[in-house]
Amino acid sequence: MVAPAVVILLVVAFYPIVATMWLSLHRMILVFHEEQFIGLGNYAFLLSDPRFWSALRNTAYFAAVAVAIELVLGLGFALLLNAAFPGRSLLRASILIPWAIPTVVSAKLWAWLFNPEYGLLTRMLPGQDVNWLGMPGYAMHAAILVDVWKTTPFVALLLLAGLQTIPQDIYKAAQVDGAGTLRQFFSITLPLLRNTIVVTLIFRTLDASRVFDAVYVLTEGGPANTTETLSIYAYKTLMRVGDFGYGSTLSVVTFLCVMGISLGYLKVLGVERGKGRA
Repeated sequence: MVAPAVVILLVVAFYPIVATMWLSLHRMILVFHEEQFIGLGNYAFLLSDPRFWSALRNTAYFAAVAVAIELVLGLGFALLLNAAFPGRSLLRASILIPWAIPTVVSAKLWAWLFNPEYGLLTRMLPGQDVNWLGMPGYAMHAAILVDVWKTTPFVALLLLAGLQTIPQDIYKAAQVDGAGTLRQFFSITLPLLRNTIVVTLIFRTLDASRVFDAVYVLTEGGPANTTETLSIYAYKTLMRVGDFGYGSTLSVVTFLCVMGISLGYLKVLGVERGKGRA
């Protein structure tokens, strides 16, 4: 019964991964019709490639800052949406609008807002000559802002689902015992929401670690490669330079980084479940 699903997974997922790993062991430049097996030569070059380490730092910084902000804001929105008040259904629907907009479209809209000549953000700050997407100190944080705006509703939705699984009787009992709002939040809400938070972190960290479309539309990795992530570097190497061997190496390393993050989160989640059963 599961054979068709297994075959589809092998064709769609397993085969491309194996093929990419095999390409990463070659020097393959299509323009020069060059193809040569070099073993781990690409990986040896990668370790001494300063552009790779820069892209890795950019990716790690983007993921860490964006996910942290999204978690804090998402938790706040989830707590708000979980409360009973008039118009709650309308607010729940409206908060999902940024998440529903395609990433490329939202990134292009923000690129217009950041435009140094006619952008709304520029007009809101008179006397400020800031090129938001053209200055190294601002471009990365502009990309983070776009990602936060886009995906915070997704985080809020996941956390809201976790909040609704917490029995209200626990809060009523805490109120009878004299526990205030903050005490209930730190003693009841956070502990019972821990597994949901870990799952949310898994989804968002994995997604942020392979970010491509939003940053590429905004800056294409510039200025001076200060917003270039691993995915963008791999894309440029593959499609612009035409070096399929080293581009595949970058793709494999990106995959390994994402898989390592996933395994780390799953280990934490497993430990927490083990403590819960104990």
